[in-house]
Amino acid sequence: MTEGNFVDYVKINVFSGNGGKGSAHFRREKYITKGGPDGGDGGRGGHVVFVTDKSLWTLHHFRFQKHFKCGHGGDGSGSRSTGADGADALIRVPVGTVIRDTETNKIIYETIEDGDHKIILDGGKGGLGNWNFRSSTNQAPRYSQPGIKGKERQLTLELKLLADVGLVGFPNVGKSTLLKTITSAKPKIGNYEFTTLKPNLGIVQYRDYRSFVMADIPGIIEGASEGRGLGHHFLRHIERNSVLLFLLSAESDDLVSQYKILLNELKKYNPELLDKQRIIAISKSDLIDDKAKLKIKKDISSKINDIPFEFISSVSNIGLVEIKDLLWKVLNE
Repeated sequence: MTEGNFVDYVKINVFSGNGGKGSAHFRREKYITKGGPDGGDGGRGGHVVFVTDKSLWTLHHFRFQKHFKCGHGGDGSGSRSTGADGADALIRVPVGTVIRDTETNKIIYETIEDGDHKIILDGGKGGLGNWNFRSSTNQAPRYSQPGIKGKERQLTLELKLLADVGLVGFPNVGKSTLLKTITSAKPKIGNYEFTTLKPNLGIVQYRDYRSFVMADIPGIIEGASEGRGLGHHFLRHIERNSVLLFLLSAESDDLVSQYKILLNELKKYNPELLDKQRIIAISKSDLIDDKAKLKIKKDISSKINDIPFEFISSVSNIGLVEIKDLLWKVLNE
């Protein structure tokens, strides 16, 4: 999946169908000149329905269609015939899509299970035919109901990536390089901040044909929870990861301080993120000597409680087998 094809935020307009008119018809046959009312009801307008589809990974298809209109209900007719219902608009979205009302920003629905159907906007009801209004005092009602008009709504769709492992770290610590090295993904790589502007997914092949999904997410900077940098555009993707892999650069002067800044940003955005399993990988470890590694080990062991860590280098293939073993172990605990 290329960066340009990954779309995780889009606004669309949806229109439910109008209800059909009821019929004010009277029964007329060869030997029955004054039959009673037999006007049928109008059909309902089409619903706007969201369908969860696990085969979709992005909201890219909404680039080409942002307006969805349902069919209108058919009018009622004689012999108490009900009009046909309007065609529903079936809108397919990936698992992990949050649907909001754009005007109020209120969450309407979040897709969880493949194949789920959810009516987001009801079609208008069909009008009643004159057959429904007959009574002992009014045996020939000459009126019927018009159908109820459909509704219009603007929706905001946000996708939260569904991955086993989410890469968390400051810009330019080697997240994209790691993803490219241990998966078949081809993220954009460069020696400058915010090389990654869109999340990337890759499948990590493990032993015995087993695998798990890893997501490279744009780098965090201090203040991301308030929207600085790429802010909320990336933080929501972390919510659906089972394990968070914190990437800290061995070139940093204070890895523990970097880790705590990252943790604080996650906490301010959503405190529940701190309940997820965490692993630390010290990247670019081929650039430091054994003495520096020993100091980092002591700092992490004394200042960060019970978080497993590994030294890795995506360029020199150092520690990649060990980090995959550790991730697999934590994922299956």
